[in-house]
Amino acid sequence: MAVQLKHHHTSTLNRSKHLEAANSAAPQRRSASLRVHAVLGGRAQELIKSGAVTPITPKDAASAMESHGYRLLDIRPEWEREKARVSGSLHVPLFVEDKDNSPITLLKKWVHFGYIGLWTGQLFTMINPSFLQQVEEVVPDKDSKLLVACGEGLRSLIAVATLYKGGYKNLGWLAGGFTRATDVDFPGVEGTEKLQYATIGGASYYFLKLLLLLQAVGKET
Repeated sequence: MAVQLKHHHTSTLNRSKHLEAANSAAPQRRSASLRVHAVLGGRAQELIKSGAVTPITPKDAASAMESHGYRLLDIRPEWEREKARVSGSLHVPLFVEDKDNSPITLLKKWVHFGYIGLWTGQLFTMINPSFLQQVEEVVPDKDSKLLVACGEGLRSLIAVATLYKGGYKNLGWLAGGFTRATDVDFPGVEGTEKLQYATIGGASYYFLKLLLLLQAVGKET
């Protein structure tokens, strides 16, 4: 009996140590991820300031593609692109849904839904580990001109830095992202929403619809 109790006590301690290690490792992984994003974002801003990457506004994007040979690379998640997308644009998501169902990740998903997901409709994501490889499959010629775009221009900064480091040197960055676009900036748009509203989801989507309705009623009166 003493041996069994000792074994049970040791097993319990071991499980506790593993759980503590996992719990302490999770914030460290999040902090490391945030640091990587901050570094890549800062590096992209340096590339833009130095002229190595060209900032292009949405109103100039069509001209850049038609006259200067840029190909539009949409790096938004699939659920944003489904709502609205530029016809003929390339798509490789920088962030993908995190499908890990470990207890810690499930807890993070629950917190994310409560504080972010319910309002924005955004899923809990992780950076796409195959992003560069997938871009290379879609655009094998690294001398190609790519105009990198996302919803608000922040995620595309990370993508620009990643692509530049990976050998793509003819890069443009859609300054401000699709949310700064107007109805006439991109002539061909597919999907159920306007391009500038595709990032909005969840409860904020219905709030936006209410504001647009009130605005329309105000114009009629």
